[in-house]
Amino acid sequence: MEAESEPYVRLATLRQLHQVVADLNTARSLSDTVQAVADGIVTGLGYELACVNLVRPDGDLVVAAFAGNTAAEALITGRVGSRGSWERRLSMGERWGALHFIPHHEGWVLMEDDVPQWHTEGPDPRFADEWHPSDRLYAPMYASGGDGELIGVISVDRPRGGRRPGAWGQEALTMYASQAAIAIINARLRSNMQRALVRLEREQQALRASEESFRQAFEYAPSGMAIAEMGGDQHGRLLRTNDALCRLLGRPASAMRRYSFADLVHHEDVGTLLRTSAEGGRAELRLQRRDGSYVWVNLRNSVVADTADGPRFLLTHVEDIEERKRHELHLAHRASHDSLTGLPNSAELRARLSARLCRRPHAVRATAVEALDAAYDGAYDQGLTYDDGTVAYDDGFYGDPMGEGDPGLYDHHVHTVAPQEGAGEGASGHPDDGQKGLAVLFCDLDGFKSINDRFGHQAGDAVLIEVARRLTTCVRDGDTVARLGGDEFVVLADGLGSADAADLAVRLRNAIIPPIRVDGRAVRVGASFGIGWAECGMTVEEVLQSADQRMYIEKRSRSKVHRRAG
Repeated sequence: MEAESEPYVRLATLRQLHQVVADLNTARSLSDTVQAVADGIVTGLGYELACVNLVRPDGDLVVAAFAGNTAAEALITGRVGSRGSWERRLSMGERWGALHFIPHHEGWVLMEDDVPQWHTEGPDPRFADEWHPSDRLYAPMYASGGDGELIGVISVDRPRGGRRPGAWGQEALTMYASQAAIAIINARLRSNMQRALVRLEREQQALRASEESFRQAFEYAPSGMAIAEMGGDQHGRLLRTNDALCRLLGRPASAMRRYSFADLVHHEDVGTLLRTSAEGGRAELRLQRRDGSYVWVNLRNSVVADTADGPRFLLTHVEDIEERKRHELHLAHRASHDSLTGLPNSAELRARLSARLCRRPHAVRATAVEALDAAYDGAYDQGLTYDDGTVAYDDGFYGDPMGEGDPGLYDHHVHTVAPQEGAGEGASGHPDDGQKGLAVLFCDLDGFKSINDRFGHQAGDAVLIEVARRLTTCVRDGDTVARLGGDEFVVLADGLGSADAADLAVRLRNAIIPPIRVDGRAVRVGASFGIGWAECGMTVEEVLQSADQRMYIEKRSRSKVHRRAG
């Protein structure tokens, strides 16, 4: 009779197994799936107690779900057993295929380990296959069949028939453990995916918030901002500009996208822009407005990437520093110019003169052809001799105007030479020899002190201002008229011969002599000029002293009537 009912028992077990496995797949969260695994053993496989232990990241196993006894569930859920204790249990007892059965007469040694346990009371077994309260049956769950990674262990107790499960019951528990492992893995994947989706959504929200924050900071920044391309044929082209930059340059945003900063920068500042490093570089330069004028700005560059491997862009902060630059230029002008006349002062005069002088005396620059010939035939070893008897040597000086730098064949310094003494109509009556040089005309006003004494310093200042104006109008662009101090002026005029310098002195004197009206009265001053020549090998003081001495010679040589003023 029992043999005839066995097929029906198996069929009923399969139906129950199918139902509880289906319940596993309907659970959504990991905790719901694990609890469904424990509940399915009690409702579908005929055990009164079931416990699901899951492997934690550290390897130990935690009681994740319990079914069949609420007191036991409250007592041991969440408790942890070490991995070593579990491996010991899975190596003991009898192997029922994939299951591990530890009979009560062997399991007493496990009473003191750290695996969470729940003991049930009951009579001792009367039959060989009767279940003992201290029997233990474990169904390991592996990631991929029996050889995969252990993800947990199902432990069961008190089969409802009171007997140890037979072959069919063992197979059912084995199949269930396999399906439970799949359900738990899927639940973990869903959980990880949900967390990833939540994290991605948060990151996207944060990115959108960051982009909006950047957009607002970019658009409404009080100073100019621009984004430009990096690399490729369109390197430096402006992609986006804010309102502040458009207002600063007087150009609409649509027009700005046709330019790069290289198109807008002042031609004198192109080198500064090119030297500016894109990686956090900065530069002070001038940008052109729509009306053609230029404004001083401070450019600060930083590189930003659209994504980790995406294209890089140049973010540029443009700060208007026109007022600061104007103030700096004003301070620099005040430091280098006379406060009364506006002419370059003594320090500026000496700086300009020093820039034209070097320490090498009588250094005459070879022509490009001669320098090239010297590089091949060693002519510079013995020196280059010119028609005027001057000898130039290649001793390293040509690489450094001060003669202290590294040797170099080509010298960017243009050596200053003076016309030969005695040349020119004004000196000995001989015609000008054609040699051009940097003339230094030292001017001292005659009769100025008497004006100060008679009419006061205010009148004297008015005279100095007018003399400075007249001197300035008589020289060429590029020449320098400086006030040395008191009533002394110095004129630097380059490219003049001896006769040219003498003619210039006459023109300047004639420009000073006409009456000057001060407070309704006309006053006169005269002027004595001394002509010196700047020449490499001389110091600035030597050049000025030479011109000063010649001025005094000229002053003494002129009759008193010519020098009287007032």
